[in-house]
Amino acid sequence: MEELVDSILDYVRADYTDYAIMINGEWGSGKTYFWNHKIKNKIESLQLNGRKYTTIYMSLYGISNLEEISKKIFIETTQLMDKNLRKYMESHNQTTIPEYAKTGLDMANFFGVSKSGEKVDYEEFFSTDDKVLCFDDLERANVDVVDILGYINNFVEHDHIKTIIICNEKELATKFKSSNIEMKTFIATYLLDKQGDLQKNTDRPMVEKIKDKIEYVFDKANDYERIKEKLIGETFEYAPKFNYIINGLLMRYENNPDLIRFLRQNTSLIISTFNKSGTRNLRILKHALNDFRKIYEIINKTYPNTNLRILQTMLIFTIAVSFEIKAGKITKDKFVNIDNNEEYKALLVSSRVLMDNRQFYIKEFDSNYYFNFKAEYRFFKFIEVYVRTRIFDMKILKKDMDAIINTIDTEKLPGYKRLLTEEYWKISDEQFPSIIQEVLKEVESGRLELIDIVKLFSYFSYFIKRGLVKYDMRETKQKFIEGMNKSAKTSHYCNNLEEELSKVGINETGPETEEILKHFEELNNKLEEEMYRNLADDIFKCIPIKMEMFYDRFDKECMEFPIFKYYDAYRMFQRITCASNEDIVIIKEMLIDRAKKHTKKLASEYRFMKQLKQVLEDYCRGKETNIKIVMLKEFNKDLGSVLELYKPPIFGNPNKETEA
Repeated sequence: MEELVDSILDYVRADYTDYAIMINGEWGSGKTYFWNHKIKNKIESLQLNGRKYTTIYMSLYGISNLEEISKKIFIETTQLMDKNLRKYMESHNQTTIPEYAKTGLDMANFFGVSKSGEKVDYEEFFSTDDKVLCFDDLERANVDVVDILGYINNFVEHDHIKTIIICNEKELATKFKSSNIEMKTFIATYLLDKQGDLQKNTDRPMVEKIKDKIEYVFDKANDYERIKEKLIGETFEYAPKFNYIINGLLMRYENNPDLIRFLRQNTSLIISTFNKSGTRNLRILKHALNDFRKIYEIINKTYPNTNLRILQTMLIFTIAVSFEIKAGKITKDKFVNIDNNEEYKALLVSSRVLMDNRQFYIKEFDSNYYFNFKAEYRFFKFIEVYVRTRIFDMKILKKDMDAIINTIDTEKLPGYKRLLTEEYWKISDEQFPSIIQEVLKEVESGRLELIDIVKLFSYFSYFIKRGLVKYDMRETKQKFIEGMNKSAKTSHYCNNLEEELSKVGINETGPETEEILKHFEELNNKLEEEMYRNLADDIFKCIPIKMEMFYDRFDKECMEFPIFKYYDAYRMFQRITCASNEDIVIIKEMLIDRAKKHTKKLASEYRFMKQLKQVLEDYCRGKETNIKIVMLKEFNKDLGSVLELYKPPIFGNPNKETEA
């Protein structure tokens, strides 16, 4: 940023200029803040021939005609002429006249006489070599941008006044294209029709023809480029590093010591979440931090012992939801039907396991904003409602906090959950022994999830090696293995081992840990087999009675997944032979189609298909010919094509045993 400041000051100090400079940046990126806090004061500290520079700032936001710009300039300059006004402003440490106050200034100012009866100092008024004009929000004016630049050019070219224009050129381009689009479309269509190009047979779509004609006839962008080339000598891209502005944003909370301390300690989370939003809009961040101020104050007042991790997650969630909604990235309805953290987590599971595209956004939101930030509780309904509706609902807050208290943020948690969800050193020395005994009993009972037992062993291994518990490592490992064997009878398959292990708050390795992991993989593989066998049973039992349901589920869940690997060939034969002739043909075509499209993914079905082919051959052999037998023979013949696709290579065959 300092290089940009120096470049702007070099322009101001130059003896002679006949051009303006432009500061270009995205909406909300802090351009106006940059002018007020970095540029304005440095310009006004410069001196030219013993005289200080004076800045005159004007926002063009909402300006509807050029006369309004002239009035704004005059009002800004009058504060330099009226001694009483200047004296008042200095005594109140006021550097600019508030916009609302300008409307109340006496009309005498417009005729060269102030309330105190002073006459205009024409020498000061006509002086231009010590003034710097700044025009902000160019793209937000309601006047043709080309006309505004032509107006500004009078100051630059004829009076050689140093002039700085602040704008968002990307929005200017959009404005050129979108203004009066209905009228432009009508005229472009009329011209194409008159020229005989409207109905002419070409490969180009009608929409493209109309678009090109609009750009040709109404290309204001070219006019803008021409006058910009004449007026603007240099364009500076404003893309500040966030660290430059964060202190300025946090300064407003200095009167709340607890909040400012929390925000400063978590500056890295604020910066990270801001970067993950994919925007440069500091205005949204400013609003989000202001929303969090209220959230933080109410939580501290009503739930003073809230876990630090929960507060950090609330900070991330407040900023993330603010950007998602206010930056126009999503509709407000995306979160409406999610009532609590459990539903949020359930949607994540359904999007990952079932590949449910309807929940794809939630998965992307979670993966983006919580990447490398592990937290069990990641969705707060009261915050989502507050950001979306501006209503702070205390009933929803209580519901959310009760759920947190009963699951994460309190000593009411079972001992094993306290180890898994908070730093172990937060447990008091008095409580630690009883919690360790409680956890070991839970492990031995087999009532915990298999993956939780694996994670807990990392803690126990860590505690034993550091002398925090006086247990024998080999005996403890054996107790954990026995607990895992019991747990495997009721646990669920874990498909994200690395992600789960990353939640462990310590980094513990060793031969015992490796042995536990190896045993887990064996048990988890059996759970995977069981899960997919149950899935296969659930899907294939629809044949032949509920064929529509079968087709729907098979198409959504099995086209790229080797589901037949987990099913019995003879049972499939029985179901196929009971199906109608039409369904036999449809099933056969589905098998061929998926085998051609996803051969590598489905090759592990080779053994099943070979067994099914053999059973069909045995069944059809010697049977009296009828339509069903012909259909089954055709089915059997096409299974041969599927087998050819799935057949593993002869040499170096890694699946040789499956071919036998």
